[in-house]
Amino acid sequence: MTTPAPLDPRAVTAIFALTYLGIAVGRVPGLQLDRTGIVLLGAIAVMVFGGLPTATVVGFIDWPTVLLLFGFFVLSAQLRLSGLFDALAAAVARRLAHPGRFLLLLMAVTAALSAVLNHDIVCLVFAPIVGAALLRRQLNPVPFLIALAVASNIGAAATPVGNPQDMMIAQVAGLGFAPYVLWCAVPVLLSLAAAGGLIWALSRRRLTLTPPAGPAPALPPAQPLDRAHTTKGLLILLVVIGLFFTSLPKELVALTAAGIHLASPKFRTQDLLALIDWPILVLFMGLFVVTGAFQATGTGDAAVQSLARAGLDLQSPAVLVLVTAVLSNLVNNAAAVMLLLHVPGVDTPPQAYVLALANSFGGSLLVVGSVSNLIVVQQARATGITISFLEFARLGVPVTAAALLVLLAWARLMG
Repeated sequence: MTTPAPLDPRAVTAIFALTYLGIAVGRVPGLQLDRTGIVLLGAIAVMVFGGLPTATVVGFIDWPTVLLLFGFFVLSAQLRLSGLFDALAAAVARRLAHPGRFLLLLMAVTAALSAVLNHDIVCLVFAPIVGAALLRRQLNPVPFLIALAVASNIGAAATPVGNPQDMMIAQVAGLGFAPYVLWCAVPVLLSLAAAGGLIWALSRRRLTLTPPAGPAPALPPAQPLDRAHTTKGLLILLVVIGLFFTSLPKELVALTAAGIHLASPKFRTQDLLALIDWPILVLFMGLFVVTGAFQATGTGDAAVQSLARAGLDLQSPAVLVLVTAVLSNLVNNAAAVMLLLHVPGVDTPPQAYVLALANSFGGSLLVVGSVSNLIVVQQARATGITISFLEFARLGVPVTAAALLVLLAWARLMG
């Protein structure tokens, strides 16, 4: 039997640095790689050049997080095919008589759905329906669509299953469902209220389209509402959340629920699996490999100690919030969380709660801060609505600043 080569710290560190540089840039000149492809190449390079046996590399992956994420993708896919998202989006879009109330309703519904379901799907379905409805009423859709993305980012932080990063933080840090919700509910609600107030205050004088918009573009056919399967999906979701308050492994609960949906008499397996965000799953597995190998070299711990000696203590809530928000917009929020979870002390409460909220709240800063933002912008463009980088930042920067201040005040109050 051949003895595997020892870990090569220089090769692993170089691969780690190049991978994160690629994530920050978002592309490789001359190639059609996206961030998922860059991370996957980084993981392959670790296996080939890192001197680590395959079993060790695979062992870096936090499989409970990956399985939990897969399970919730299936739960969200079933409700998408049942027509729930389309029905709710259409119901919200019909309440445009009072724009201020509509803004609050849109943000409340989006945040509530994002807390327990795939918030990317929420944005994917809501953006074109809401955008077209606003154009028909000759209202400026841009602030409302930015509010949709912001509410999705903030609402996802309310529970440890709201987005993939929170799932990972909760699994790695061993955060219980109930303690997480109790700690995070207040800052999420306050931040959501502050976001709604700021967006309305900064946009209320710019709601009328000048010149008036032309006819709203035709929307793709909505998924018809299947009441029986919607009821089934919601009941299973409630049971899953209820079981999260027990000691049962969350990933097994989610997988069991996913198995029930996969054995559906109505929806084909391939249709359910087609709605799963496979690139996100691959991205997470690749990041686990790259960051796990880097941590095994000891270079990461040495860098953290150097930063602490220089006065940048990542266990300080203020420093952690700032670093998380900046990194989330610089190198992708999943990559930022994966990196910061390896910092000693960050993977334990209350720092883990701060990390989860700062990651979600920071996603509203710029259009590149989260996948939800990009989905809203892309769906808006398909509807004939342009949301520029500066337009998003005009609302995203003050909203994010307010949310992070709320988080810091809450962290200080909670000790």
